[in-house]
Amino acid sequence: MENETGFRPNPKLKLMDQVREVLRYYHYSYRTESTYCQWILRYIKFYGGKTHPRELGAGHVERFLSHLVVKGRVSASTQRQALNALVFLYRRVLFIPLEGIAPVRSKKAKRPPVVLTGEEVQRLFLHMDGTHLLMAKLIYGSGLRLMECIRLRIQDLDFGQKKLYVRGGKGGKDRVTVLPPNIIDELQQHIARVTALHHRDLEEGFGEVYLPEALARKYPNAAREIGWQYVFPAKKRSVDPRSGVERRHHVLESGLQKAVKRAAGRAGISKRVGCHTLRHSFATHMLEKGVNIRRLQELLGHADVKTTEIYTHVMKKDLDSLPNLLDDVAP
Repeated sequence: MENETGFRPNPKLKLMDQVREVLRYYHYSYRTESTYCQWILRYIKFYGGKTHPRELGAGHVERFLSHLVVKGRVSASTQRQALNALVFLYRRVLFIPLEGIAPVRSKKAKRPPVVLTGEEVQRLFLHMDGTHLLMAKLIYGSGLRLMECIRLRIQDLDFGQKKLYVRGGKGGKDRVTVLPPNIIDELQQHIARVTALHHRDLEEGFGEVYLPEALARKYPNAAREIGWQYVFPAKKRSVDPRSGVERRHHVLESGLQKAVKRAAGRAGISKRVGCHTLRHSFATHMLEKGVNIRRLQELLGHADVKTTEIYTHVMKKDLDSLPNLLDDVAP
């Protein structure tokens, strides 16, 4: 079985090196590379660790995926992630089709999104400061996913038109969303500090930022330009695990996640609050202010409007319009 481009990994490499070679050929992110490799290794170990996946097949994949649910109690998204990794292995690396897989499925729980009120968002922000506060405001004000905020480049911010460009969002799609006017000054001051940091890196002989391989080849000097630098860079430079080049990467998402959780506790918010709660709140509050659901779908980057419709079930004005049955029975 040939894949679309006919690319085949070097047969002299070990299996996991072949997997990494193909993942990089197709420009998968380092995060996805690590995740896929972990699942493939786990699959191999499940069958004793000595049997090559070429000697296994669809039935073995199905049994492994079912085991994850029955014994491992994994979620639907985790099982789907494992399936994607193994389909990649067989289709792109081994060229063996996997057909008729029907594992025991993990049931995906349908839960309404957790949404903060405007007053709760304000209280949350009062217990945050510095860069973490700015990032939280950007996620709430622009409806970003966590990693979309983390991976923002300086050139993605259009202060003149008050627009924010999301490059390579979920599903590899680009989109445009709003840039809240009341944080523009704060953002510009932050970028001035990032620019000074970048200039220091250049003076020390560094200053490169990661670019996808195709872009790096086409624009060899772009990696040192200020526009390509991350809006939220890490405090220290680090060595790229793929290329071995010392660069300044973006901040880790765990810092913001911990800051949001800590602020929610200090603000006395009993709801389960995370970074994605701010995106849920953005969507719900936009609908409550009369934004058309199709327009909101575009701002959020949803492929299907049905995904956006979940926010109509938690809109405050719709719930407030319902009758109070206790009025008829209260003493």
